Amino acid sequence: MDDHSLKFSGGYTSLPASHLPGSVPAAVDGVPRASEFGEANLQTFPPSNGQGRMWGYQPTPNVDGPSALPDVGGEHNAQPSNGWKGLCNIASYRPYFNVDTYVVVERIIGSLYPHKGDFIEKIAHNPDMYGPVWISTTLVFLATVLGNFAAYLSFEPSSTVTEWVYDINYVNWAAAIFYAYISLVPLGCYFLLQYLGVSLSLVQIWCLYGYSLFIFIPASFLLIIPTEILRWIVISLAGLASAFFVALNLQSHIMATSDKWTIPVVSSFIVQICLALLIKFFFFV
Repeated sequence: MDDHSLKFSGGYTSLPASHLPGSVPAAVDGVPRASEFGEANLQTFPPSNGQGRMWGYQPTPNVDGPSALPDVGGEHNAQPSNGWKGLCNIASYRPYFNVDTYVVVERIIGSLYPHKGDFIEKIAHNPDMYGPVWISTTLVFLATVLGNFAAYLSFEPSSTVTEWVYDINYVNWAAAIFYAYISLVPLGCYFLLQYLGVSLSLVQIWCLYGYSLFIFIPASFLLIIPTEILRWIVISLAGLASAFFVALNLQSHIMATSDKWTIPVVSSFIVQICLALLIKFFFFV
């Protein structure tokens, strides 16, 4: 047998494989390793470990802290701050924007039925600011666009003004009116209730006043009709519906624990009517 045959017939097999460069030692126990992924397929990704936990990055536990890897900046582990310090902490507002779409829709529908008076009780355990923020922002946009469109439909050329001009100041007025309303009016209501000894959180009041504005969104589309008497009917109905929604809900909540409901209920009703008049005189004249 020649040297060439010895190379391929096992003549050199006496050399230990662990001494060869780049070699990896073989497993010596012979026990097959069971996979932790269970039954995975292309329909399920990422795979589960069989205990309901999805595989991915998992911080290693440490006895000295909640995680072996520190959270840079503390952004993910930030907890809502208590007291007035929480006003400057974004984490304090996260729970009030963690709301499902169907919950927001349900509350919007509930704001269209002012006679029930159970809105505060329904939001007691999960008041949100998502709905009020987007409703007021939508009203800023609609009041600007539809207000100018209503002015365009009602425009009649004269000797001094021959053509219609878009009024950009509607944006400033709309933002000032709706954002000031949704910020300051609930705050004033909160301090009034605290003075009267009525227990109601500020977020619940914000939620109540925010959803009370929704009725003005469909009303804005009807206010573009260039008929003054129809505009007054629409804004009157919208203002009364919004005012009764706030007033009746406050009355139901206050009367459950106190009899000092006259001042907050009447004042909230008047404020809602004033808001309706502002919308009419500033945007749909």
